[in-house]
Amino acid sequence: MRVLVVGSGGREHALAWKLSQSSSVDGLICAPGNPGMGEYGELVDIGAEDVPGITELAKKRGVDLVVVGPEVPLVNGLADELNQAGIAVFGPSAHAARIEGSKSWANNLMYRYGIPCPSSISFKESEAAIRYVEDVPADSIVVKADGLAAGKGVVLPESHADAVRAVRDALEHGIFGDAGSTVVIEERLNGPELSVFAFIDGEDVSVPVAARDYKRAYDSDLGLNTGGMGAYTSPSLCSDSELDIIRDRILQPVASALAEEGCSYKGVLFAGLMLTDSGPQVIEFNCRFGDPECEGLMMRLDSDLADICMAVAEGSLSDMTIEWNDDSAVSVVVVSGGYPSAYETGYHIEMNIDSDDMGNDAMIFHAGTSLDDSGDLVTAGGRVLVATASSSVGVSDAKERAYELVSGIAFQDSRHRSDIALCTD
Repeated sequence: MRVLVVGSGGREHALAWKLSQSSSVDGLICAPGNPGMGEYGELVDIGAEDVPGITELAKKRGVDLVVVGPEVPLVNGLADELNQAGIAVFGPSAHAARIEGSKSWANNLMYRYGIPCPSSISFKESEAAIRYVEDVPADSIVVKADGLAAGKGVVLPESHADAVRAVRDALEHGIFGDAGSTVVIEERLNGPELSVFAFIDGEDVSVPVAARDYKRAYDSDLGLNTGGMGAYTSPSLCSDSELDIIRDRILQPVASALAEEGCSYKGVLFAGLMLTDSGPQVIEFNCRFGDPECEGLMMRLDSDLADICMAVAEGSLSDMTIEWNDDSAVSVVVVSGGYPSAYETGYHIEMNIDSDDMGNDAMIFHAGTSLDDSGDLVTAGGRVLVATASSSVGVSDAKERAYELVSGIAFQDSRHRSDIALCTD
């Protein structure tokens, strides 16, 4: 089959890398892709958010399957347009993608169907929101932008001043644009966080797999929230029995709820959970793979990704046996100085890494790179490269190998966290 991968980040590079290993794929197109993805398929300069352009490209090039990486084109209806054109697509409809596109909508859905999640209240006017946050303990709430904010629209206030500032930033100063035109103020839960992923074809929910990511910009979880500074995945994160509970109490009920609401979900569902004393609760849903969780997960996926994506699109997931290996994988993101705030791009990237050290268990995925006029690799984003390694020995060994890859990466003002997957074995 001919496959089109939509997107240009580390997640999409990992998806293209895995799809290229499929015996079912005889042609791979990436739009817009990145220099790393060019190793596996043709790059076409059409933006991921250009819904008409992507749809027309798929039609003209006889694409059999479109795999959508990022959330924005899904929320904007790319899957709907492709389905109308008769093209199979891995990714939910715009209505189903509201599970990520609107936190208040997702919360209301969970309340109606009894899916465990924190209590919340939404505001469009800052005065009412400020009165509310001033009347509750600041450390008992989380302030979130309702819409898509690239992982940066969440504030855990330490004081009432922090909470008020978060409300004003979103509703008065518009720092998140339309995504912050509504704020959701949630009960703050306590416990370890867990990212859980499952394939869904509208009815059937696959065996889930778990990962843990690191959102804060600096070591020891300090600094601003980012799109992700690193992640790891390992069977030790969550037992099979615990994953069964998550599937039965959260993933299958939400898939059934979406079908009941007339917006059946097809794609991968990412549940961000808090493991509380009373059991797992949902703190967010995402309508796609996480980034950088995806990079490690692709190293653990033993089944054919292209066949899985087509089965999801065609509603035949029950015919698939999806297998995840027992390896551990660690991803460390190397970012531009200043990220997630202002940063410069266009810096030359050096990678002093022996090619013998790279393979199915060690990769550097491109997240924010481009080629300059001389054909040299340069920085082109906040998150630049994702060093990922897997190991059958355990998390510590995978972490050591990932940081060895990081040591071979150099560009001006580069930075990374040094505590990804620290002390986890």
